[in-house]
Amino acid sequence: MTMADEEVREVPITSSKLVVRRLESDDREQIGRWDAFVSNCSNATFFHKAGWQKIVGEVFNHQTYFLYAERNEVIEGVLPLGHVSSLLFGKSLVSLPFAVYGGIAANTPEAVKLLEDEAQSIARKLGVDQLELRNTKQRHPDWPTQNLYVSFRKELKPEAEANMLAIPRKQRAMVRKGIKNGLRSEIDETVDRFFSLYADNVHRHGTPAMPRRYFEALLKEFGKDCEVLTAVDAGGRPLSSVLSFYFRDEVLPYYAGDDLTARDQAANDFKYWELMRRACERGIKIFDYGRSKQGTGSYSFKKNWGFEPQPLFYEYCLYRRDSIPQNNPANAKYRLLIAAWRRMPISLANWLGPFIVRNLG
Repeated sequence: MTMADEEVREVPITSSKLVVRRLESDDREQIGRWDAFVSNCSNATFFHKAGWQKIVGEVFNHQTYFLYAERNEVIEGVLPLGHVSSLLFGKSLVSLPFAVYGGIAANTPEAVKLLEDEAQSIARKLGVDQLELRNTKQRHPDWPTQNLYVSFRKELKPEAEANMLAIPRKQRAMVRKGIKNGLRSEIDETVDRFFSLYADNVHRHGTPAMPRRYFEALLKEFGKDCEVLTAVDAGGRPLSSVLSFYFRDEVLPYYAGDDLTARDQAANDFKYWELMRRACERGIKIFDYGRSKQGTGSYSFKKNWGFEPQPLFYEYCLYRRDSIPQNNPANAKYRLLIAAWRRMPISLANWLGPFIVRNLG
């Protein structure tokens, strides 16, 4: 071995440049690496999972841009994006449509900057009105921020009874009422009972329902990480149902529906207690009650369970508009539409609803 050989071996190998790539929906190796990163990244959420690319693209027919930053084939950050283009509500690039959480999940500041730069470049090329990042933590104090929503999260205690006693007294009485009424919970293998209750529920509130095939796709795509729990009365009649997501040591009840008689039997309260009890028994440590609009009944209901609101930072980079869009039922301009929707036959509402919700994101 010559001195020259030894000198060559001693030269340090410089790390490769960090680059942004786009996830290919049919590349199993890429998808596996993406999901492995999401599972281990502390600021990632269930909505960063690669399966959402298929859901958003195939169910709602939105163009997706699932970006990841990698160096030496090691992923350092991901950013799932969906392009929502609507004649009614404008054009936006969102992370992520139909998700309460999104934005960049990354381990390094360099990956955050590179992914954000690429997102803005795509947004400009698409000519969207805004780029929307549904962050759980603030990244851009100088960007306009939607302050309408909050989340509710709480640690579960190891024992079921301890969680029952942690519920404030009045709310705990409602749970016990459901138990006294002989209600029980069942895990469903299909969305049949859930969708019937959900569609009827949202129709009563004057809002369009997601398509049935969306929920079927969720069960198929996420498997054991997506679960339907239905509360039934002593005779087996379904009263209340919830579709939940499981991610690491968390459970997130995401979509729900109730029968008109559910309130009288405390079925809604019982349903969430059963979800909490079952989650506790399987070792889940965080109960994420999800997103609610401030000042709504849902907001008050979750506070009554002893959960405290935590702000969500939906940040916007505006390109072709001067203010944040308010495409939600709290907007006063939708009051007449909501009233009309309530009067519409539910069969027509369920047919028409998917054409509207796909444009909302």
